[in-house]
Amino acid sequence: MICTELDRLGIESYLQNYRDKSLLRFLTCGSVDDGKSTLIGRLLHDADQVFDDHLSAVRKDTGKYGTTGEAIDFALLVDGLQAEREQGITIDVAYRYFSTDRRKFIIADTPGHVQYTRNMATGASHCDLAIILIDARKGVLEQTRRHSFIATLLGIQHLVVAINKMDLVDYSREVFDRIKGDFGAFAAKLQVRDIHFIPMSGMRGENVVHRSENMPWFQGSPLLAHLENVHIASDRNLVDLRLPVQLVLRPNLDYRGFCGTIASGILRQGDPIVSLPSGRQSRVKSIDTFGGSLTEAVAGMAVSITLEDEIDASRGDMFASPNNAPNVDHNVEAMIVWMAEEPMLPGSRYVLKQTTNTSAVTATDIRYRMNVSTLSREDAKALTLNEIGRVRLESMRPLQWDPYAKNRRTGSFILVDRLTNATVAAGMILDRTTAERAGDRRTRSGDAGLNLQTHKSSVTPEQRTQRLQQKPLAIWFTGLPRSGKTPTAFALEQELYRRGYAAHVLLGTNLRTTLSRDLGFSGEDRWEHQRRAAEVARVSCDAGLIAIGALIAPLAADRSQARTIIGAERFVEVFCNASLEICEQRDQTGLYAAARQGQLRNVTGIDAPYEPPQNPDFVLPTGTKSPEDCAKMLCDFLEQRGLLKKM
Repeated sequence: MICTELDRLGIESYLQNYRDKSLLRFLTCGSVDDGKSTLIGRLLHDADQVFDDHLSAVRKDTGKYGTTGEAIDFALLVDGLQAEREQGITIDVAYRYFSTDRRKFIIADTPGHVQYTRNMATGASHCDLAIILIDARKGVLEQTRRHSFIATLLGIQHLVVAINKMDLVDYSREVFDRIKGDFGAFAAKLQVRDIHFIPMSGMRGENVVHRSENMPWFQGSPLLAHLENVHIASDRNLVDLRLPVQLVLRPNLDYRGFCGTIASGILRQGDPIVSLPSGRQSRVKSIDTFGGSLTEAVAGMAVSITLEDEIDASRGDMFASPNNAPNVDHNVEAMIVWMAEEPMLPGSRYVLKQTTNTSAVTATDIRYRMNVSTLSREDAKALTLNEIGRVRLESMRPLQWDPYAKNRRTGSFILVDRLTNATVAAGMILDRTTAERAGDRRTRSGDAGLNLQTHKSSVTPEQRTQRLQQKPLAIWFTGLPRSGKTPTAFALEQELYRRGYAAHVLLGTNLRTTLSRDLGFSGEDRWEHQRRAAEVARVSCDAGLIAIGALIAPLAADRSQARTIIGAERFVEVFCNASLEICEQRDQTGLYAAARQGQLRNVTGIDAPYEPPQNPDFVLPTGTKSPEDCAKMLCDFLEQRGLLKKM
């Protein structure tokens, strides 16, 4: 295939075409013996990416090491270590490179055994997509959950759940649907926005490169087609300029350049820039590369920049935009994957390497350990091999960092043993919030909480309903900022009052100045804000009132949590459907403009995700209809459904 394309295009055009292709890094993971190496081998074989001599060698090795009888053992295309071939397992991460007409690929085949979890985490650290293998005979196992959690913890936002070995369960759609439901229930607790399920047989090559004729009930794309078309361009952070300084280049007296690889953002000639941690500011005079000078450079490019002013910066410092700088602090909190035989204990000291910065650090506290099967938090006095936990670290040098969820390059680090120089942990820095500090206060006062008791009112819900002559209800608005939630909520309150109902509005912005004034806009703070609003709505419903919640509620998990707290029988999810373009046109406060310019962070729809409801109870056309019309439409709908009626 390569020779044909080369002959058709010529060497120069072929190389240019290859350079222009986008690159997808992905890994395979899951429990042991789920077929990860076999899947990759079959993918390479069916995509014509295996040379004839390599294939001949694998045919010979199949008779010695293979587990597939006379058929080619495609796992041997990937498993190269002698111990891997003898045991039929993957031990170390194996990388393979190939390309198709659409895209270039780097595959990381990671081991499934628990004892090699650290190898899996290493392979996942630079990937854009993870293929989670599940044996159709066994279903979702603990190691499946462990690898899925680690993949999302490491910032991978695209999962392909490959339900493998379907030929061994007679290509049963019921088995596929059951496993899909089991994994979906677990994945609802993960922060991941894209999950794709594919039934396949890696051994037989069904739904790998070519569509399976034995599973006509599956109408989705085969694996390779999905990999070629999955959209990852928006995953790159082009908003926050971060340039860690690797070295200072002085080839002569007239040139002083600061060299490094741009971690994120866009750098332009003439841009204002700040050096951290000193805080000195200047402007970019020139951007130089091996191929010559540029007026603009983007993330991933190695550059040398000169400045208009003399600034003292050295390895470990960082350049950023003055109005959009990272955090500079000696203390960080992080989730870490522990990779050493010796446990991590509070007070232990290590060397931290983050971007080009190296510093001695002390583990001051282990906050908790994650149970990867249930995603629950457990108290821990130490972290042992392959465990995942949250820790506090104190650094000798100031660190320039962003939360890992925002910037994978500046939010990640490794810990190194000071004596052996061995890597002992991989870490992801978290956004510290006042909500978490409030959680610390609740934890410290937890002993008193053991003596608390709840009490039930002697006034029954039926008595309240009879007195107020209405059914209690929680109407939960969700939508992008400026989608019309607030004016529609107050218009609905007026319409309900006109029809004789007692209702009140729980406005997200109002709650943030009162009940949630201690919260910010991180993921955890948003979750806590939604929880508090739902608890207030529950109390209102218990009192027999109609509560109208007008919040962004960006994630499906947040809205599901509200439904659970309030009660599904009295919860109505309403989607205020207005496009992002309309919302930006309506914006009179400059919210979206500031987010576009990088002056504000965590703005829903720009750099914070929004998950539109898949099956809302009602959709309001707030992008085209007035709030009053929408309120009447909603009231009519609720009365027709019997959800809103006088008793």
